Amino acid sequence: MSHPSFALPRATAMLKQAVPRILEGVVAPLAVFYAALYLLGFTGALIAAAAWVYGSVGWRLIRRMPVPGTMLVATIAITFRTVLGLWSNDAVVYFIQPELGTICLSMIFIASVRLRRPLVQKLTLDYIHLPAFVLRHERMRRFFARITLLWAFVLLANSTVSIWLLVHQSIAAYPLTRALVVALITGLAFVGSVWAFRRVLSRLHVDSPA
Repeated sequence: MSHPSFALPRATAMLKQAVPRILEGVVAPLAVFYAALYLLGFTGALIAAAAWVYGSVGWRLIRRMPVPGTMLVATIAITFRTVLGLWSNDAVVYFIQPELGTICLSMIFIASVRLRRPLVQKLTLDYIHLPAFVLRHERMRRFFARITLLWAFVLLANSTVSIWLLVHQSIAAYPLTRALVVALITGLAFVGSVWAFRRVLSRLHVDSPA
């Protein structure tokens, strides 16, 4: 007996759903921070970025809309960064502490695999609906475990490179250089993850039920 047929949504449909959430939860807070940094100074940038993230979450809660996992991660990160940034009033401390937070997040990714609740599965379900029989399949469980470990490594790599750049570059040059390097590493990992995801789904059609 084979599984019911299931087709992955078209790439355009996936992008239409994913891009607005990534822009809202990841790109927009950074853009707000850097814009406010030049207009309002360091303290104003901290407050503006935190206000954007909390405002986005509050707006969703008021409208009784689900809060994506990416936005929850951004909220936790921005809270920690803002408190430490206001306390230290030091741009170097502000830029280096999120990298330490990212290292901690990578450890959470690894721990989620050990607990058999891979975090990438939760984040994926924010953007793509997967039937229960797909999530229960042994191939899919192995995929989410392995891809979560991959992203733990990606987070560690991004943090290591970012800390090195912060130490060896000026504060003025650091944000742009870091953004380019992190975008390259993350982009390659994302393309590889999507390819592996489509590949494992294509194999479900020939497997027996787990």
